[in-house]
Amino acid sequence: MQLGSPTGLYGAERWILALVRHLDPEKVTSIVASIKDAPDLEVPLCLEAKQLGIRTKVFNSPGKINFSAVTALCRYLKREKVDILHTHGYKQDMVGLLGARLAGCKVVSTPHGWSRDAGFKLRCYEGLNRMIFPFFDAVVPLSPELFHGVGKIPFAKSRRRYIANGVDTVEIDEYKAVAPELLEWKKEGAFVIGYIGQLISRKGIDILLTAAASLDTAVDFRIALVGEGELRQDLENLASELGLSGKVRFFGFKDDRLAYLRGFDLFVLPSRLEGIPRCLMEAMAAGVPVLSSDISGSRDLVQHNRTGRLFRADDAGDLQRQLNHVMQNPDKITACCAYARAVVHGKFSAKLMAERYERLFGALSPAKPATDNG
Repeated sequence: MQLGSPTGLYGAERWILALVRHLDPEKVTSIVASIKDAPDLEVPLCLEAKQLGIRTKVFNSPGKINFSAVTALCRYLKREKVDILHTHGYKQDMVGLLGARLAGCKVVSTPHGWSRDAGFKLRCYEGLNRMIFPFFDAVVPLSPELFHGVGKIPFAKSRRRYIANGVDTVEIDEYKAVAPELLEWKKEGAFVIGYIGQLISRKGIDILLTAAASLDTAVDFRIALVGEGELRQDLENLASELGLSGKVRFFGFKDDRLAYLRGFDLFVLPSRLEGIPRCLMEAMAAGVPVLSSDISGSRDLVQHNRTGRLFRADDAGDLQRQLNHVMQNPDKITACCAYARAVVHGKFSAKLMAERYERLFGALSPAKPATDNG
């Protein structure tokens, strides 16, 4: 059973869906579950999984950490004879570990990354999360940086397995539609710069907007920001202050994110911190040129002038120079797309990721000793 977040449908949630879609149903029976901690949550992860024909379960448990969720989870794991619980996120890890141990099933955690500049309460939760990793049967970070970080936690090193992040290349290849709003921009001759993801501090959208305010006005451009987050209003205010209101559009969360991705002339990821970003993988798999901040995680995917371009993190001036270069010389970065696509298909596909998880799950199952290193 995959236990994920009840809020949003971003990187970690799409990662879960990609994994279960590609696990061999003859080897692994999947259930996608979530703990609903507020009555108004729609739990998009489970809604999307259900549309894909995947079995789902939502546990109702108000509050940040509610031990009624542990009891409900334990009962369900026992009743459904779940062999392995796979958790994603600090709350899911904490509740999942307790529920799985009480139910007598194995438990695996996949850290998708930790917050930067988090508040005191979140830092406490994430710190506690890292402290409990030694009690899992396996901890499977999805980037080399996260893998090394887990290795520094006392007694957690022996629990580590490394399985690279992956994206559903089949879904991306099959999706051909382009969002009509972006088609209109293209008809007007605009160069479309895009981003898909959360509007939160560590994503650095403020750096992108600051850079855009100084771009060469000889090239008509538009910026499409697809996603929601706590900083949306602040970023809208910043765009207005910078005189970008006519150039930038905040589209909010979109179920058909790939239709927007297909309409980008350039995907920009200005993050300050990442694990290994799925959004970059999706853009590269779709043949969209990419420009990213030069940080760990992104460097695992973007080789400067080979699979895309990099700029100095938190440096709006360098991003502005890179954007001007790309818009004035689009053929140079487009030439990187074929190799970028090949890298994702060859190293970071969901199919390859699922095959590695099948081996890990098999090694952890009751019938076999836990000897596989993933």
